[in-house]
Amino acid sequence: MMFKKFFLCSVCLFLLCAAYTINAQSQNIKNDIFWNTVDGQPIYSQGGGIFRFADPAGSGTKYYWYGVHYLEAERYHEAPNVTQKGTTFESVTCYSSTDLVNWKFERDVLTKAEVNQSGRRTWVGRLGVAYIKELNKYAMFVQHGSRVMIATADAPTEPFIRHQEINMEPMIGTTNTGDQTVFTDEDTGKSYLVYSYGKGRNKIYVSEIGVKDGKVDLLDCTKVFQGESREGNCMFKYKGRYYMCASNIYGWDASYAYYLVADNIKGPYTPANNMQVMNGCADDYAHVTQTGFFVTIKGSKQETVVYCGDRWADFAGNGLGYNQWCPLSFDEKAPYFNSLSSWNLNAQTGEWKVGTDNNYVKNGSFEADRKNIPSPVKPVQQQLTGWTTTVISGNGIAIGSPDSIVLNHVNSEDDRKVVIGEKSLQITDKVNFKRKVWQVISSSPYVALQDGIYTLTAKVKNSVGFNQLLMYAESKGKTFKQSIVGENSMWQTISIGDVQVKAGRVEIGFIPDGNANAFCYVDDITLVRNK
Repeated sequence: MMFKKFFLCSVCLFLLCAAYTINAQSQNIKNDIFWNTVDGQPIYSQGGGIFRFADPAGSGTKYYWYGVHYLEAERYHEAPNVTQKGTTFESVTCYSSTDLVNWKFERDVLTKAEVNQSGRRTWVGRLGVAYIKELNKYAMFVQHGSRVMIATADAPTEPFIRHQEINMEPMIGTTNTGDQTVFTDEDTGKSYLVYSYGKGRNKIYVSEIGVKDGKVDLLDCTKVFQGESREGNCMFKYKGRYYMCASNIYGWDASYAYYLVADNIKGPYTPANNMQVMNGCADDYAHVTQTGFFVTIKGSKQETVVYCGDRWADFAGNGLGYNQWCPLSFDEKAPYFNSLSSWNLNAQTGEWKVGTDNNYVKNGSFEADRKNIPSPVKPVQQQLTGWTTTVISGNGIAIGSPDSIVLNHVNSEDDRKVVIGEKSLQITDKVNFKRKVWQVISSSPYVALQDGIYTLTAKVKNSVGFNQLLMYAESKGKTFKQSIVGENSMWQTISIGDVQVKAGRVEIGFIPDGNANAFCYVDDITLVRNK
């Protein structure tokens, strides 16, 4: 009997330890794909945020992720070769997690019926949730047409009921906010609405959330920025400092990630009215996203900030997956954006590392650039993001010139059954031409390009008329090549499986020597270390 009790206790202890180990171990976050819940259902959550609240069913806390489910997101998920139009509100979803990787769908916490009580359909998005201690309620702040709507619930996963709508005009001069998020300072327990001016978005404000006249409301209004127009306003706190972040006004398109820093949430933020571009985000426009929100993990070993970017593109066409998460590093006060396609996170310790299947190519599917390049309109741009085209002979690259070569190609819906997104690299000219299209990949201060053997792949589609058409990789004076021979009227995958990377640096690219009107399209380039 004693042995049986000992055996059962040992088994229980083993299972408990095993469960804890599984929960505490590093979990993989993979970008550039659509995400699913733990039971295999698509995650639809855009323009929202993640907040840590007490779990109503237990004694600990959980992460709760709120965002909007748009009908077009669902349709694009089903057929990613077709770009949808519109943003039809379906619901605000709520997902929960203990590790920020495995998510469980809780419910639709804000429904169409609740939002559209007047029968008027309008824009719904850019939201966040705060716990209101004085009322023991959870309050959701959401853009609703030309107002800010507040809805409340008794628990994080309960239905949110319309509470009131705020006309922002008395506070900032416009009835609506620009983009907005909710930020909770876990050190003080206070929550804030972070938002921009509704017209032009050239000002950013912070308002504390609280109770006024018995209702959830905004208690104050502090302008912390006035300058270039910005959207995707959001913030995080790291090592006691506050970071105000935003993106460019590029419509639905990807952008640099900008930031200011302050010692107090209400400022002053520096450099004053002059947002800085995060180092590391320029080569692919923050992994082809707009700033969405941030999650700060205070782990047992380190504090880590996760950048959570949104892919919109109205709707969508700019790659797979709506949610792209990347870890930040810091050079003293300055944040550094680590653009990764695969990385591992341990939410208990706060540690992270690069995934073994990470693709080191930046803008490898050419979706960072949503216009024909070179572009004479905002953003004015001569080269493809992350890539350099060197013209050896033939027409040059000139913004606004009718004779300029065009560096990217618009994929058809049939193309997109094979390759990802609306854009691909275009190599062609009206005259005989020679050029080189290339990208240097090297170790950053925080992510090492380890020495070893890598595989370089790309999808190509090309005509006849090339005297030479090469894909290559060069590292430490040694070049690895793959010729593209003959015509490929359908997309083909080419690869170099033995690229030897040394000294943390490799140059990859394409060298064409073509006759007039010969063309080659290239898409979905990857460089992955062999296991």
